Amino acid sequence: MLSAKRLFQEIVDNDESFRLLCSIAAGGEAQGGWENGRIATLVPDSERALAPKIARHGADEDKHGRIFNALLRRRGLEPVEVPPETDYTMLLEARGVGLAHDKLRRDAPLTEHDIVAYLAHSRVTEQRAAGQMAMLCRFFGDDPLLGRALKMIAGDEENHLAYCHEELLRLAAAGHGRAIRRALRECALVEARVHRDVSLAVMARMGRILGWSRARGALLTAGVHAVYLYERLGGWRRMVTLRTPERLDALGGPAEPTPEFA
Repeated sequence: MLSAKRLFQEIVDNDESFRLLCSIAAGGEAQGGWENGRIATLVPDSERALAPKIARHGADEDKHGRIFNALLRRRGLEPVEVPPETDYTMLLEARGVGLAHDKLRRDAPLTEHDIVAYLAHSRVTEQRAAGQMAMLCRFFGDDPLLGRALKMIAGDEENHLAYCHEELLRLAAAGHGRAIRRALRECALVEARVHRDVSLAVMARMGRILGWSRARGALLTAGVHAVYLYERLGGWRRMVTLRTPERLDALGGPAEPTPEFA
C-alpha cells in the first residue's frame, strides 16, 4: 500500500534523494530570505512599521536554509545544484507572482501596491509551506535527526502565515480590500500550477534515483494531477481566505537562534 508517509520515508532513507530534497528546500529558503531582506530595505515610508517584521521573516527563511544544509552535513552529505524545473521560488517569479527580482535589485522605494502584492504572495505560499511542514512533522516529528528541526521550521511557518493574515486584514480595512482579493486569487491559481509542475519534476527525479517502476511513477503522477484538479476546481479558496489569527504580532520580535543547526 503506497502512502505519503512511506513515500517520504523512502526518500529520507536514501542519501541521494535526501540530498536532493534538502538542497531544493535550502535553496528556496535562502531565496526567500534574500527577497524579504530586500523588501524590508525598500518598504515605502507609509509602511515603515512593517520593515522589522519583513526583516524577521527574511531572517527566519535564512535560518531554515541553514537548518536544511546542517541536516545534510549531519549525514555527511553536500548540497547539490537545484534543477531549474524544481525551483519553486524562481518559477513563481517567472509567472509574475510576487515582486520581480529586477525591482528588488534597484534602490527605488516600493509602493503600497507592491506591499499588497508581496503580502498576497506570502499568504498563499506560506499556506503551502505550513501545510507541508505540518505533514512532515506528523511523519517525522519523533525522528532523532529530523524531528526538532522540522518542528522549529513548522512553528516559524505558522508565525509567517499569522503575520500575513493580520497585515492583509489591516490593509483591507485601510481600503485595499478589492486589490487584495484580486491579488490573492491570481496568486493562488498560479501557485497551484507551479506546485503541480514542481511536484511532477521532483517526483520524476526521485523516481530515477530510487528506481521506481513505471507503474508506481504513473500512480504518483496521477496523484499530483488529482491534487491540482481539486485545487483548480475550488480548493484554491483555502489559500485566499483571511481571518484574524490566534497569535497576533507573530513577527514582532527577533528571529529565534538555532545554535545546534546553524
